[in-house]
Amino acid sequence: MTLNNWLILIFAIQIIHGLATWKLYIKAGKQAWEAFIPVYNAVILMKIISRPWWWTILLFLPIVNLIMIPAVWVETARSFGKNTLTDTILAIVTLGFYNFYLNYVGDVKYLENRDLKPTSATGDWISSILFAIVAATIVHTYFIQPFVIPTSSLEKTLLVGDFLLVSKMHYGARVPMTTIAAPMVHDTLPIVKIKSYVPKFELPYLRFPAFQKIKNNDIVVFNWPTDTMLDMRHTDKYYYKPIDKKTNYVKRCVAIPGDTLEIKNGFVWINGKQNDLPDRARIQFSYNIEFKRQLAGADLYRILQKYDITDGLGFDSQNQVYIIPAATAENVANLKNHPDVASVTIRKDTEGNRASGIFPDDASYNWNNDFFGPLYMPKAGETIQLTLENLPLYKHIITHYEDHKISINGNQILIDDQVTSNYTFKKDYFWMMGDNRHNSQDSRVWGMVPHDHVIGKPVFKWMSIKGINDGIKNWSIRWDRVFTTVGGEGKPRSFFIPFLVALALWFGYSSWKKKKKQA
Repeated sequence: MTLNNWLILIFAIQIIHGLATWKLYIKAGKQAWEAFIPVYNAVILMKIISRPWWWTILLFLPIVNLIMIPAVWVETARSFGKNTLTDTILAIVTLGFYNFYLNYVGDVKYLENRDLKPTSATGDWISSILFAIVAATIVHTYFIQPFVIPTSSLEKTLLVGDFLLVSKMHYGARVPMTTIAAPMVHDTLPIVKIKSYVPKFELPYLRFPAFQKIKNNDIVVFNWPTDTMLDMRHTDKYYYKPIDKKTNYVKRCVAIPGDTLEIKNGFVWINGKQNDLPDRARIQFSYNIEFKRQLAGADLYRILQKYDITDGLGFDSQNQVYIIPAATAENVANLKNHPDVASVTIRKDTEGNRASGIFPDDASYNWNNDFFGPLYMPKAGETIQLTLENLPLYKHIITHYEDHKISINGNQILIDDQVTSNYTFKKDYFWMMGDNRHNSQDSRVWGMVPHDHVIGKPVFKWMSIKGINDGIKNWSIRWDRVFTTVGGEGKPRSFFIPFLVALALWFGYSSWKKKKKQA
């Protein structure tokens, strides 16, 4: 929906609200016109139902309002003496239109000082659950979101089975575009395995002010731009997803808007200088490995684990050689000293060889995973000269992310049927890559990531489980990674023990305070 569509819808809702409640406002000692003024009518309604003014804010927060609006329908009925279970059900199943009955037909009287405490244990329990859901939804949507690492594309930096807390505030919390969705779940409802959202009534892109901008080499969580996945393993090119319901990915942002990126011999160069990675980053490549004698599978894996090479061993049947999918240069140097290892050689593509499936997947560009670019990262407001030669690099973002139509007429480029030789970008774009350089589906495959796809910044690992994808019987906790920060220099330090101490002190203080109050 466009912004104009939303304004019309909101205006219509205000008229319906006014028509449904103006007599109730009068019975509560207010003026009839107060039921029709947008936002103000909600503030007055909070006074009528004896609820705090800040509930008004919750009524306008997407996702949160799906819980708060029905709660207000129920509270309105209760404020006029309709507090039975039947009244509650009618208020909800009629989508608030029960107020029309109360306003025009029901013989109701306003209860000015009604008791807000639930009259039963069940009611008290339901109220507590709803409050907890609302609070958790606000935190999850606008502040901190839990996230688990599903793949090894950032292996050594972030491990499969790391449970992260991702800050929405660092880069500015994004207002949910999908307005009708289950709270605190992503694109699929658990157990029933159906969509958790209605792909209609989408809000335009809006983001709260950021604490900081995305910097080179920041680890970023974002929505996969080309996602048409039914789930992580099954795709359907006709399966539409709103931006905020696309699959969550986590990669390292190696190039920001305005940068020119190149990859030379597997290493990233930014603006003519080799990228200087943070202290904790561990770049990995694939290697061929030959052994001096034939070894059993268990022995092969035991050797790799000894040298902290965690990705499994593969086999290249064409060249009859074993493959290490990912290893750091340091671990490979140590592996070469093993008495059963004959040789270890890096697997890299050659310059000028065009690899299929590599961005922009055009015959004019002989790029591959190890030799790529140069490529300019578009910056909002910046203008580039647009030619037939560089059009394959930017055609996708101009048509898909910036909603223009491109056509070719001989040697001319037409944007929205107008001949042009340049283009000014509307959005910022980023280049996301995994540290596991030969085993990562990243921007080298699907191109640049628009800023409206950015979710947040991983800041903390609160849990880490080895074997997370191998069944619960094979799980083991990596205690050295529990309660550690994602950023920083040197070896990660666990804050788990200090957390337990602080938790014990807090419980002790709370218990002492409670006993003192009782005394």
